[in-house]
This record gives sequence, structure tokens and C-alpha cells, in this order.
Amino acid sequence: MKILTVVGARPQFIKCAPVSRALRKEHEEVLVHTGQHYDREMSDLFFEELRIPRPDYNLGIGSGTHGHQTGAMLAGIEDLILKEEPNCVLVYGDTNSTLAGALAAAKLHVPVAHVEAGLRSFDRRMPEEINRVLTDHCSDLLLAPTETAVENLAREGITGGVHLTGDVMVDALLDNAELARRSSLLDDLGLTTREYRLATVHRAENTDDPTKLTAIVRALTEIGNVVLPCHPRTEKMLKGFGLWEEANEGVRIISPVGYLEMLALEADAAQILTDSGGVQKEAYVLGVPCITMRESTEWVETVQDGWNVLVGSDWQEIVRAAREFVPESGRSDLFGKGDAAVKIVQAVQSFI
Repeated sequence: MKILTVVGARPQFIKCAPVSRALRKEHEEVLVHTGQHYDREMSDLFFEELRIPRPDYNLGIGSGTHGHQTGAMLAGIEDLILKEEPNCVLVYGDTNSTLAGALAAAKLHVPVAHVEAGLRSFDRRMPEEINRVLTDHCSDLLLAPTETAVENLAREGITGGVHLTGDVMVDALLDNAELARRSSLLDDLGLTTREYRLATVHRAENTDDPTKLTAIVRALTEIGNVVLPCHPRTEKMLKGFGLWEEANEGVRIISPVGYLEMLALEADAAQILTDSGGVQKEAYVLGVPCITMRESTEWVETVQDGWNVLVGSDWQEIVRAAREFVPESGRSDLFGKGDAAVKIVQAVQSFI
């Protein structure tokens, strides 16, 4: 069995690591990196830390508008499918790389397997939501991480080819927890366990809106003792809107960190404030209260279970949640037990 795997962004590198290891025990994998995340902190470092094989192809697409980026990826991936003739194309998540890989394969009548199928924020203003829906509707295998995801697919009339696998990010977290604990980052930064808050901000809906970004900076400054690994996009927009100096005065801004260092920061934080989907989920698995600076989330289970609260970009709501939000219940195995990669490979193998 020959699988062509398409990745392009940091969360996809994390997800593909355990699946790639499980897949390559018995099968051939052709790994394609679209180049959507292309600097060392957002790309190369993750391949090294997660022990992911070097990509067989790097399309080097880089940044650009959604249409330009997706179109360039679509053309590049189509050429590689024709060249490699895989039995299946495997895509992850909800990025432009995901949609391009799925469309290229579907139009060439090559089966598509979508890892993290069925997620819905029900907010069509998010480009990720468009990518999720379209990818699911042209996939042959829908590898759902949760029961809620399976139910979402059924409501859209998708029942064939659906498999409840659990979430591969749990596999990755469990695989790397011990290595993350050895990180010296907290000592290097002079941080004390449970005495700091961790923030991440990178969604276009927040970074590209000066009103929202200003409110978030104000809130993080008001809260105090916040560490912010700064995404390159966020740094660019903070500087562009004249917020960089204000942010640096009130927030501990550090350079982007690798996966292991991020896990270490997450695990020892008192709270996490984020607009990232993956970080919401990691916070839940690690047992850290999460405040999500968005109006909606694809990980509704974390909110329903009482470990995540949605506050949007209103600075007063963000500050209030940081001061008052305390989970009232325990956690369950919402995202599986860490065997999702094996289930994904078995599902693909059975289908082929």
C-alpha cells in the first residue's frame, strides 16, 4: 500500500508524526510538505523534535492569499499524485493544504482519507470551517476524533466510510510527554509552575482586526504575568498596528517555541489563553483551564465538559475569565486513549 500524505502547517506535523510511524511499519509513505509554514520555528524544528521523516517533496508555496495559496498547492499536489500513483491521499485537519490535497486527489479519482474529520465550529466566516466541510464532502474515509464529530457528519448525510479513531494529538502528547518534562525552558525564563499564564494568538480573525488585537493586548496586559510565544504573523500585525511596544511592556513576549517546549509551557501554566484549536485540546488533555479568545470552537466538548470557556475578543470578558474561571468537574477520555494512529492505519488498510 502506497500512501501520499500532505502536510503544511505546524498542527499537521504534530498529527502526522504518530501516524507516519505506524504507517511505515508495513507500508510505503510519500510525504509532501506544501511549505505553508516555512520558517525554522514553524516547520523544520517540528520535523526534528517529532522524529518525522524528512519530506519526499517540499512544494515551497509559502504565504499568500487563500485563493493563490490553495491554487498553487492544488497544482503541485496534482503533479505529484500523477507521478507517484498512490493508493490513497491522506490529509490532516483544516488548512489550505488539507483542502488542496483532498481536491487534487478527488478530481483524479484517488481515494481521500481525512484525519480529524467531522469537526465543526458552525462559523462559516472562518476559512478553516470552509476547508473542513469541503474536505469532508470529497473524502472517502472520514477519520473522526470524537463522537461529536461522527454526529456532525451524520447530520450532513455522511455515514459511509466514517471511523471513530480518537485523536492523534493525544498519541503525540503521550509519546512526547517525558521528553517535554526534560525541557529547561521554564528555568531559562525564570518561570514557576502554576504562577504564570500562557497565551497564544494567531488566528486571522484576531490578528488582522486592529480593534480585536488591541483589546486582546489590553486584556493580557491587565491580567499580568502572561507569557506569549509570538507567532510571526502576530508580530507582523502588532507592529503594523502600532501595538508592539505596548504588548512588550505588559506581556512577556518570547520567540516561537518548538513542540516539546510548548508542551512544557502548557503543562505547567496556571491557565491558557488562546485562539488555537490544537492548544484548546492539549489544555484539556493536560488538565489546564483554557480561555478561548474566539466566538466559537470546533472543540465543543472541552466547553461542555467545563474546562474551556469562550470569551471572544472583549477585553473585559477575557480579564473576568482569567480571574474567575475554575473548572468544576473532572475530565474524561473525550479524545481517546492514545491509539488513534493505529486505528487510522487499520482503517486505511482495510479500505484499500
